[in-house]
Amino acid sequence: MNLADSEIVGAVLIKDGYSICRDINDADYVLINTCAIRENAEQRIRKRLRELKALQKQRQWVKIGILGCMAERLQRQLMEEEENVSFIVGPDAYRKLPEMLSHITEDEKMAETMLSDIETYADIEPIRYDTNGITAYISIMRGCQNYCAYCVVPYTRGRERSRDPQTIVAEAKNLFDKGYREVTLLGQNVNSYRWRSDNNEVGFPELMTMVAEVSPLLRVRFATSHPKDLSDELLQVMARYDNICKCIHLPVQSGSERMLKLMNRRYTPEWYLNRIEAIRHYLPTCSITTDVIAGFCSETEEDHRATLEMFRKVRYDYAYMFKFSMRPNTFAAKHMQDDVPDDVKTRRLEEIIAIQGEIALENNQKEIGKVFEVLIEGISHRSEQQLFGRNSQNKVIVFERGNLHPGQYANVRVTRCTSATLIGEVVGNK
Repeated sequence: MNLADSEIVGAVLIKDGYSICRDINDADYVLINTCAIRENAEQRIRKRLRELKALQKQRQWVKIGILGCMAERLQRQLMEEEENVSFIVGPDAYRKLPEMLSHITEDEKMAETMLSDIETYADIEPIRYDTNGITAYISIMRGCQNYCAYCVVPYTRGRERSRDPQTIVAEAKNLFDKGYREVTLLGQNVNSYRWRSDNNEVGFPELMTMVAEVSPLLRVRFATSHPKDLSDELLQVMARYDNICKCIHLPVQSGSERMLKLMNRRYTPEWYLNRIEAIRHYLPTCSITTDVIAGFCSETEEDHRATLEMFRKVRYDYAYMFKFSMRPNTFAAKHMQDDVPDDVKTRRLEEIIAIQGEIALENNQKEIGKVFEVLIEGISHRSEQQLFGRNSQNKVIVFERGNLHPGQYANVRVTRCTSATLIGEVVGNK
């Protein structure tokens, strides 16, 4: 989401005559796009601001701005505590950046963090920088109103609002015409996407159909799904189109019913496992990834064991695993106690990581001998003689370069693996 927002910011500023510097030492303005979901993300921003003081000593006219969720959440604190920050802009105010930059003075700081109920930036064509020219993100909606107890997003990004589907399809067509071969549709909860006009309503399954029909050579992915909204209709659409990738990110957060209720996740472990069964039914080859939090408020050893058991049942291909960190202004911060000791959180997280590592390796070992269609994304970091790409299941596959190049599709047979990567040999290409 932050990368997609940065591409919108770049487009807004370029339209007004600004240009992007590849070297920070050439910049007159440094914009830091921020995340507020976890405390360590905010700590990294604070560290980066301290590092930038050296740049400002050499180039005293350089102005630094904070964008995004951290700007929304900590406007007053940032103004008071970070003396080298000149302007602060929330995620719904990027259009105002050119005007703000033109009025910044040495003595006055500026801020605009008002949230919007309608802003989607649908009319702005994002720039695509730091890209491989093959894969791109398309933001289809903004905001969230699930109000999970631990999450700050509804307070920093506002309520859900969806983009006009025609603008999304047009963006996908434009990217395909420019040579891109994969798009990922983005939203805090993509499967709650819903566009209503006077005589029409488009939900997420319909939108996926529209984007998939841009071209059979354009792969389509999406992130992130909420288990409560994952419908059989969407799974049927995914099964119908070969170019819709067979990978679903379905955050579980906890395997304990008590924890899920405290988190306000609005599903039970039974409901979640029912959705997993539906995925396996409609999409037998689909990979499933997840998010999980270790040590949420009042979590017991029994709750933790329920999470480990969920991992054993689902057998995720990949997981984003975190210790709980209390975020200010959330429901948890106002009504709960962060009462699980840090060493206990750490131990529980390590146990989750260990079991997931075992499962991921076993899952990948089952892929040995299979042939996958791989979209080649670039040269391997380990060797210029190797390329890498991903299959429909979003698994990275590394193979010998030969005469192939990024942007092509290749059929690759898996010969060996690690827990994170498949290694293979090319058996054909398109």
